[in-house]
Amino acid sequence: METTLTEETKAMASKAAQQTAFSILIALSFTHLLNDTLQSLIPAIYPLVRESLHLNYSQIGLITLTFQMSASLLQPLVGLYTDRKPQPYSLAIGMSFTLLGLISLAFAHSFVMVLVSVCLTGIGSAVFHPEASRLAYMASGGRHGMAQSLFQVGGNAGSSLGPLLAALIIAPLGQFHVIWFSVAALLAIVVMLNISKWYKANTHRLKPKKVVQQLDQSLLPKRTVILSLGILLILVFSKYFYMASMTSYYTFYLIDRFHVSVQSAQVYLFIFLFAVAAGTFIGGPVGDKIGRKYVIWISILGVAPFSLLLPHANLMWTAILSVFIGVILSSAFSAILVYAQELVPGKVGMIAGLFFGLAFGMGGVGSALLGKLADATSITYVYQVCAYLPLIGLLTGFLPDLEKWKKK
Repeated sequence: METTLTEETKAMASKAAQQTAFSILIALSFTHLLNDTLQSLIPAIYPLVRESLHLNYSQIGLITLTFQMSASLLQPLVGLYTDRKPQPYSLAIGMSFTLLGLISLAFAHSFVMVLVSVCLTGIGSAVFHPEASRLAYMASGGRHGMAQSLFQVGGNAGSSLGPLLAALIIAPLGQFHVIWFSVAALLAIVVMLNISKWYKANTHRLKPKKVVQQLDQSLLPKRTVILSLGILLILVFSKYFYMASMTSYYTFYLIDRFHVSVQSAQVYLFIFLFAVAAGTFIGGPVGDKIGRKYVIWISILGVAPFSLLLPHANLMWTAILSVFIGVILSSAFSAILVYAQELVPGKVGMIAGLFFGLAFGMGGVGSALLGKLADATSITYVYQVCAYLPLIGLLTGFLPDLEKWKKK
């Protein structure tokens, strides 16, 4: 009888723990949605600031570079530090920087002030992403792909909402009305403070160092791990260079080639980014079932036929192709991130910081270089060049099959 009661108690406790973890994942996804909605306002207002401040494409690229580099350079350092010393309340601190950046952006009437504003927002992102990704890993219950996808889909849904909200509010009313979005930042801080309490109470879920060392010994040879990480970083380069062409210049491409209005262009951008959100949600769970290597294969290389057709399509087919590109390409990141975390166990925060940082960095560098290319040639030529980037996905063939190594 006592044994039965003990088993029932354990089962109830296990069920309660799973429900708590799932609620944390939902809350993390929601804060990621708010965080990335606010960040996506930056490229969404590019047409406005380009006109009001008389900027060229190179300066637009420099704004993106400043934002992305402030986010990318700090993220691996934040992840490395918090692997050693977890910081439960860092999420709210990061969002506070984003809040300052938003307020500054609303009042920015010079190119330098715009750069300062996006830099503050980038710092907020650098603090948020590594710790939030670690929290998703902690709350996953072993379903790491699903957890990362749920976390990521919130961010990508937020990224898709930014242009739509900009089209409805900022485009007709003006840049100053960015300040209304500070309410979303305050809401995110409140939710993050509640998540931090769970984080603080559940730090025991992090594996002790002795276990990590044992796991390290059972993985692939060091040379194979380094080579695999190098390939993953190149794949991230391919993905985010192409994503930079879409997030930073897609509205300009549509305006220049098809003569649509700014608001219409932002709606088309929303359609693309919504497809990105859908693809992100699909990628993680599919990776858990069929293997992450296969998802990486499909998501990078599978974009190539659609990216090659895009520069030659009319407006309707451009919108349709952008949906396929968004869904397929975005399914890669969750798979790449979890694959890398399995390559280097015990370094969840550092790996998350490295890959989130590289994603932001590649997006920034790509935006700056593509802006230069657009000024020197044309915005259409940029899309003709970027069409070949997904072919780099062929390198996925050199990645080891982790599932086979786990069985050895």
